[in-house]
Amino acid sequence: MAAVDAMSTTESIDEANENVSALPGPPAINIQDRIHINTVFQDSIDQLAVLGTILPISLEHSAKADYVEKVVGDEISKIVEGQRQLESKFEKLIMEKGDGRDRKVKLGDNDDYYDVTKSIKSSTQALGRSLKTNPLGTDILLKMQDDRGFLQDIMEEAMAEVHEHGSFSCMAESVKTEQKKKSDLLQIIQKEEAARKKVKTLQKQLQEIKRDKEVQIQQRNEMIAHLKDQLQEMKAKTSMEGKYIKKEAEVRVLCTQKKCQQSESELKEDYQGLQSKIDDENRTNNEIETYLRQQHKILEEKVEYWMEKHEKEVEAKQRDLDTLKSNRANDLARLQELTQLYQQYEEVVIEDRLEKEKAKKLEEQKWKENRAAIKIQAWWRGVMVRKRLHSKRKKRKGKGKKGKGKGKGKGKGKGRAKGIGKTRPIKRK
Repeated sequence: MAAVDAMSTTESIDEANENVSALPGPPAINIQDRIHINTVFQDSIDQLAVLGTILPISLEHSAKADYVEKVVGDEISKIVEGQRQLESKFEKLIMEKGDGRDRKVKLGDNDDYYDVTKSIKSSTQALGRSLKTNPLGTDILLKMQDDRGFLQDIMEEAMAEVHEHGSFSCMAESVKTEQKKKSDLLQIIQKEEAARKKVKTLQKQLQEIKRDKEVQIQQRNEMIAHLKDQLQEMKAKTSMEGKYIKKEAEVRVLCTQKKCQQSESELKEDYQGLQSKIDDENRTNNEIETYLRQQHKILEEKVEYWMEKHEKEVEAKQRDLDTLKSNRANDLARLQELTQLYQQYEEVVIEDRLEKEKAKKLEEQKWKENRAAIKIQAWWRGVMVRKRLHSKRKKRKGKGKKGKGKGKGKGKGKGRAKGIGKTRPIKRK
């Protein structure tokens, strides 16, 4: 009975929250109304606390609860098995109805078809009732416990705000937040439906492409068989051509041998002519050798002249080299000074660069932290959306039961909810 009163009080408070969210701004509440409202809040909070001490007992897996869950599961299994048998019978009647039989048999099948359809419909309704009237699901009890805790927290905050400031704007803000979350959830569901339709379209396209590829593979297999036949024909033709070419090559070898003999006799004649030419070349070589010796003597005299000239030029270049060495020493000293100055400038540049890199790393770290915060917020929104979707479905199943509990409540609970209005239950954030 306390649980029923708590649920009635929860609905009343939810109705009050929605009416408050519809107003442009909460009016000031006098002290007497504050006392009355705080009394209602305190009574509701106490009832929710009592409900919180009762619900965990139902969540324990005792032997009795396990037995009841097993009985309910067996009942649902029997209903599902009967559903499958009726569906198989329905499919059998459909197949028989399509056969070419006489008119009388088909009229009898129509009666059977009507009976099976009616049985399937009643079985489906029974299965739905069994699933809806099962109050032993732990997920439903957990949902009720979460909603109870969330509602208790909201009522405590509202009671504190009424006591301190004479308003209950926190309840209106909670309702607005839940409405926004519901609209976001609807948008996500619409996007999911569009994605499912797109997946179905792509699956159909995939099936069509698969059929086309199978046809292409069949055609290619036929082409491969045809090419194999052509390969066998080419092998036979090649063997015959090879024999013919072999005989032809033998004939060509004989002809070539005859030509080589004729060429050999011609080359012998050429050899004799070349031998006489070699003698002439030897004589010419001797004459050229004497001429080259004379030229060698002339060149030796020129070498002596160039050697003397080389020594004089080397002495002149040595003097130039000494001058360059002295200039090089001066340049090295200047280079060392410039190197020290460059190192000083380089240290300044490196320090500046390190400061810039440090600032850049700080900016990147800030960007990464912002990015991580955005991802965590997106993940948290996704978790809350899935949780709201789950709680919406469970609440729709138990909605009728809450209405009956409200009608059986005490008159005191009805008087407290009078003139407040109706709203949907607030879900935990």
